[in-house]
Amino acid sequence: MNIHEYQGKSILKSYKVPVPAGIVADTPEKAIEAARQVAEKTGCDTWAIKAQIHAGGRGKGGGVKIAKSLGEVETHAKSIIGMQLVTHQTGSEGKKVHRVLVEQGIFYPGPAEIQEFYMSVLLNRDSGKNIVMYSTEGGMDIETVAEKTPELIFKEEVDPGTGLLPFQARRIAFNLGLSGNAFKNMVKFVQSLYKAYEGADASLFEINPVMKTSDEKIIAADAKVNIDDNALFRHHDYADMRDLSEEDPAEVEAGKHGLNFVKLDGNVGCMVNGAGLAMATMDIIKLSGGDPANFLDVGGTANAQTTEAGFRIILKDKGVKAILINIFGGIVRCDRVAQGVVDAYKSIGNISVPVIVRLQGTNAEEGKKLIDNSGLKVFSAITLQEAADQVKSNI
Repeated sequence: MNIHEYQGKSILKSYKVPVPAGIVADTPEKAIEAARQVAEKTGCDTWAIKAQIHAGGRGKGGGVKIAKSLGEVETHAKSIIGMQLVTHQTGSEGKKVHRVLVEQGIFYPGPAEIQEFYMSVLLNRDSGKNIVMYSTEGGMDIETVAEKTPELIFKEEVDPGTGLLPFQARRIAFNLGLSGNAFKNMVKFVQSLYKAYEGADASLFEINPVMKTSDEKIIAADAKVNIDDNALFRHHDYADMRDLSEEDPAEVEAGKHGLNFVKLDGNVGCMVNGAGLAMATMDIIKLSGGDPANFLDVGGTANAQTTEAGFRIILKDKGVKAILINIFGGIVRCDRVAQGVVDAYKSIGNISVPVIVRLQGTNAEEGKKLIDNSGLKVFSAITLQEAADQVKSNI
């Protein structure tokens, strides 16, 4: 589950990770009042006005502005709230901005040089260990740094049995070229960040940039946080942070019906029970000359209700020219699935695209007879090759 920057920073703050003072606002008037409150709390005379969407690259798209007066706060808030913000992560359609984070400015004069670093904590699936990835090149896309200057990216693997050890936090600060108070503050920052990652059951904490201010404080100037969906039962307060307006409507609807759905850009909708079978189904669609329009796993208990819900979600995609249903009858009998397909088809009505149903397993032959005798525009298949041939002839 993705969350907004201001929500991620609230989690960081609860684990004593230093973050700038900030208040979220959904109107220009509230933005001005937020700026006043932040100034009263911190004494700052500049503010960062930051669009809150689930995407990076906001600054390049015009979603982050610096205000040096309350008048500029209002001007920037008016231009950002309601805009369709396009970044390299949103695609050409962009995302509408509903709120901004009004945050204290941290580029203030002082005796030390201001520096920006990159830091993230995530799981290295190859080693089964968490990893702290960091670089002196903060503020840039880490992919660009990896491509052009990979020697500037450092990695610190953390054994889950021991957690982040003190010498590892010190090594991170040393590799970033820090000394004195900045070194000590970075050690504390890294330790707190790792505790936040573990404590929040996160799959990613990405801070870009981590700021070394002119008075040698270390602050999380940004926060991209992904929470592991499987752990939300332990974090009901985090579950409330979910912003459905930032998610694909089809995926939200699928979740309500207990379906695992991912939208793709192809022309053949697919509905399958089991993730492995879904991957094989997408392969067979490609081999037949089509492109999968989605990944849709209805699970091991497919019935008329889940089948109908899956149909409706797939049919919302106007690019779909055919639907392939691929069911293995292990937990569920194929004849029951076939009856569910027929009932769902009749319930929806006016399905203009051909539907190919491939059934294999318990009562597969009985299920095929139900499909063949339904009188509907539904084509049955037993083998994957039959299904592939049907897809090829109908797209």
